Order: sequence, then C-alpha cells, then structure tokens
Amino acid sequence: MPQGCVPVALRVNSNLAANSIIRQLKTTTRTVDSGLERLASGLRVNRAADDAAGLSVREGLRAELSGLQVNTRNAELANNLLQTAEGSLNEVNATLIRMRELAVQSSSSTLSDSDRSSLQAEFGQLSAEIDRIAQATTFNDQVLLTGFGNAVDATSTAIAQSDTTGVTNVAISGAQAGTFTFIDDAGDSEITLGNGTTTQTINVGTILDGTVVATGTQVVANFDRLGVQVTLAGANATGATGSFADGDLTGTELVITEGTGGLFQIGPSDAAFNRLEVSIPDLRASGTELNLSSASVDSLTTAQAAITSVDSAITTVAQERGNLGAVQNRVTFNLSATENRIEQVAAAESTISDADIATEVASLTRAQVLQQSATALLTQSQNLQATNVLRLLGFQPS
Repeated sequence: MPQGCVPVALRVNSNLAANSIIRQLKTTTRTVDSGLERLASGLRVNRAADDAAGLSVREGLRAELSGLQVNTRNAELANNLLQTAEGSLNEVNATLIRMRELAVQSSSSTLSDSDRSSLQAEFGQLSAEIDRIAQATTFNDQVLLTGFGNAVDATSTAIAQSDTTGVTNVAISGAQAGTFTFIDDAGDSEITLGNGTTTQTINVGTILDGTVVATGTQVVANFDRLGVQVTLAGANATGATGSFADGDLTGTELVITEGTGGLFQIGPSDAAFNRLEVSIPDLRASGTELNLSSASVDSLTTAQAAITSVDSAITTVAQERGNLGAVQNRVTFNLSATENRIEQVAAAESTISDADIATEVASLTRAQVLQQSATALLTQSQNLQATNVLRLLGFQPS
C-alpha cells in the first residue's frame, strides 16, 4: 500500500459512500424546496425559522405600515369633513353679506316703514336660512356647525368678569377640555395660561400700549401651544364692557367643555401629538357666536344697529373659515409626511421580507444541478460497491 494512503474496508451491510451522498442529497433537496418556496411566494422569510430576528422586525414594520396607511385615510376624511364645513360657511358668508346690504339699505331715511317691513321679511328669512344651513351641514351623520368638538364655557370667570378682565372673545383650535387658569402679574407684560399639565407663557408687551390695550382697539393673546386665542379690549372698544390692563386676568379661569367629535387620529400610535383636535363653535344665526337673533331692519334705529351686528357676524365666520383653512393645510402637510414614511417603512419591510429573485434563481439552479448529480452518483455508488464485492467473491468476471 502506498505510503500515506488510508485503507478502506469493503463492506456489504453498509455503503459509506452512498450514505455520504444521501446526506448531501437531502441537504440539497431542502435547499431546492426552500428556493422553490421563496420563488413561489416572493418572500425570503416565509416562517420564523427562515430568519427569527428578521421576522420580529418585519412584523413590527408591518404593524407600523398598516397604521400609517389608515392614517392617510383618516387625514383624507378629516380634510373632507373640514371642506364640508368650510363650504357651508362660504354660503353663510354670502347670506350675511346680503343681510348687511339690507341693513344698510334700511338705514336710509329714503325708505318708509312699509318698505322696511319688506326688507325685514327678507332679513328674517335669511337669518332662518343661516340656522338651516348650520343644522343641515353634516358629515357621516354628525352636525358640524352647531357646535363640533370642544367649546368654551361662557360662565368661565375670565369671560363672565369681562367688565374687569376686558375679555371680549375666546377662540379655541384643538384645545383640550379642562380648566385653564391665568397667571398675570402686573407690570411684567407676561400672561401664563395652563391646565395643570401644559402651561404656556406669552409676552404681551408688543401688543400693549404700556400696560393697557390701546383705547378703542382690541388685541389677541395667542396661546398657540394650547390652542387658545383670547381677545382683549381697550377702553371704549366696540362691543366691550370693560378694558384690559396688565394683571387683570390673574386668578381667573377658562373652562373648556368636551364636545362631540373634533378629534382626528393622524398618527400611528396612542400619543397626543398623533391626534389633531378641531373645534367649530355654534354658528347658527340664533347662536351666541353670530348673535343675530335680535337683529332687525324694521326701523331706522334697529337697522343701523344691525349693520354692526352683521359686521361682527361676518368677521366671526371669516375667522372660523380661516381656522378651518389652516387646519386643512396642516392635514395636507401631514398627508405628505405620512406618505413619505409609508414609502420608507415599506422599503425597509421589503428589504427584510422579500426574496431577491436573481439570487434565488442562481441558488436554485446550483442546488438542482447538485441534486441531479447526487442522484446519479447514488445509483453508481450502489452498483459499484455491489460489483466489487461480487468480483472479489468470484461471482463476476474481472
């Protein structure tokens, strides 16, 4: 026997070469089966055993992706709701402009009382139509213009004591329900508003004339992080019963009551920043915002007063339309950001989950060649060993 060679026994009961080929054939067959499964499904990870860590990450990404896709639908529906409300307010605005025309026309002494009676008939019908539009503006059976979302309680001390606080109006946009308390130290030109959870301090020095609101004017203290805008009046301001001076608001409260609707889920998780709160006040002509229930053009005096009332109503509607437009723009930007996130998360999920078809085809081809080779070699190994044994025993010629 040549040096370095290892003797191999010739056995009948065991075919070691065939056993080795069978082991390789089984491994190759599993590779072929896996490749066929991946090509058929298009997925690299079909079960946890394929990539345990990858599967865990993939399922988390799929859950996030599903939430983001629902968020886009939520945002689109929110935009539709806001457009419905804003479209109706456009008609309310047109109606108010016509009512103002009637009030101006009736304020002239060129008309007789009988003429004003005719104008009053139309004025009353238009006022009733505003109420009808407000009650008929619905989205998925939710009335939008008679109070949608949270609202400011008129009995709040900051409003009820307007003769000393100078508060003429409080508008909210996404403000949470609860009791907000003012801290307003005299002379520091700052006002703090908070509900015990969130607090914001703003500097009002730039909008005040010294320590007071300028005579005959009104200013807005905008607590934008809280979603609260407080209108403060100066001395002799139209429609105000008092005037504001630095320090007048301290200790007073603003109560925001929770209403129906007004909450849009625009993010994938249960967090406050993933929710958008919108409030629409009662915009009926007979409501407290427009306050046209007592407006009349049936006399010279009431017609002149009606001009101011209708002007105030037009301003209120315009401000509310502006608020709705601002929220629509915010929702649109949220949609763009969400769609970008969907693209990136889907790409990450695909990287983990999807099969690389080129790689899989190459791997499958290699495995199929090895499988066919192993099958052929298995037959040969069995025949070769049997032939050698029989030849050794002298049953076959050499």
